[in-house]
Amino acid sequence: MTLAAALPPAPAGAQTFQTAAPHAILIDAESGSVLFEKAADELFSPASMAKLMTAEIVFRAIKEGRLNLDTEFTVTEDAWRRGGAGGGGSSMFAQVNSRIKLSDLLRGLIVQSGNDAAITIAENMAGSEEGFAGMMNQRAKEIGLTRSTFRNATGYAAPDQKVTARDMARLAEHIVQTYPEFYKIYSEREFTWNKIKQQNRNPLLTLDIGADGLKTGYLEESGYALTASAVQNDQRLIMVISGLKTARDRAAEARKLMEWGFRAFEPRQIFAANEPVAEISVFGGEKGSVPVVAKKPVRMLVPRGASDRVSAKVVYQGPVAAPIAQGREVARLRVTRGDAVALEQPLYAGESVEAGTLSQRALDAAMEVGTDLIRRAFEKAKGGNAQPAGAASGHS
Repeated sequence: MTLAAALPPAPAGAQTFQTAAPHAILIDAESGSVLFEKAADELFSPASMAKLMTAEIVFRAIKEGRLNLDTEFTVTEDAWRRGGAGGGGSSMFAQVNSRIKLSDLLRGLIVQSGNDAAITIAENMAGSEEGFAGMMNQRAKEIGLTRSTFRNATGYAAPDQKVTARDMARLAEHIVQTYPEFYKIYSEREFTWNKIKQQNRNPLLTLDIGADGLKTGYLEESGYALTASAVQNDQRLIMVISGLKTARDRAAEARKLMEWGFRAFEPRQIFAANEPVAEISVFGGEKGSVPVVAKKPVRMLVPRGASDRVSAKVVYQGPVAAPIAQGREVARLRVTRGDAVALEQPLYAGESVEAGTLSQRALDAAMEVGTDLIRRAFEKAKGGNAQPAGAASGHS
């Protein structure tokens, strides 16, 4: 079922943006509002941006106490050969059979984009890079990366190793919010290992736009890519672009998109924390409905001077069967700006609803059967393409 409410449109004259990047997305980190997207759900090769997922596995293991920054991993011959300087990609120049603390391997992975660091981490944590890829994919599902598949820890080309810009933005947002103590590494400008100093490859870090992470990537098949984040006036934006022809193009397009995001949007609060958003139907309860609320303020950014209409819809599968405990997730709030989904987040029962009496449950059951019959009748009459709002009540 959807319950809709429209916000008044802003005045006409919205700014627009165009980018040469084949894939791009820009989101507000706090609200999750999508400010700009272009082919954000199309698959592409992540290249070294896959190392964001590699790092997340390590961050989580440390946070859960399974590893610590002083844990030492051994650089295998495989990591040295495939990931070292002779492998043709970026390297931290780790020596074969040496033991390196995880604190240094993380900097080799994040600052220097070392493939040898990535393989060393994978083989020491999972026994093989293939096994580590399985850990990456399992964790990706848990985080909510719905379309991405990882096949190695480095980002080396693999036929079915693909991601989307939306998934990479979600991963970046997760890292920023979940591991602030480790996220700081992404802003370090340089790292020296084996007496070799290397600069951070993120081109935005040297610009005065508030950039403080995350990760570049390049493969011949997919071009130059970047997942980045920046903060201005306590507002954090996260951006993903991919498919640029040169490193210079990547830097220029990334800067343009980030700067546009900061100047072109203004915040708007839709609902306060714990403010009733809507009433949704309850089946078999002492009450026929329950209010749904968001646990934190629902905010989004809208274009300054935009004429797009902003609409909020409550979407749920129901009626929701009683009993319902207060605080249980029962629906989702979906906000659209124009034709695009700009924000989606869970809604929770604002109060508890106990099971109703036997007669009340019987009445609800009878009413639900009748509703279903009406729905089916309308679907049959319209060839399955339409249904009246009343008959569809309670169903997504």
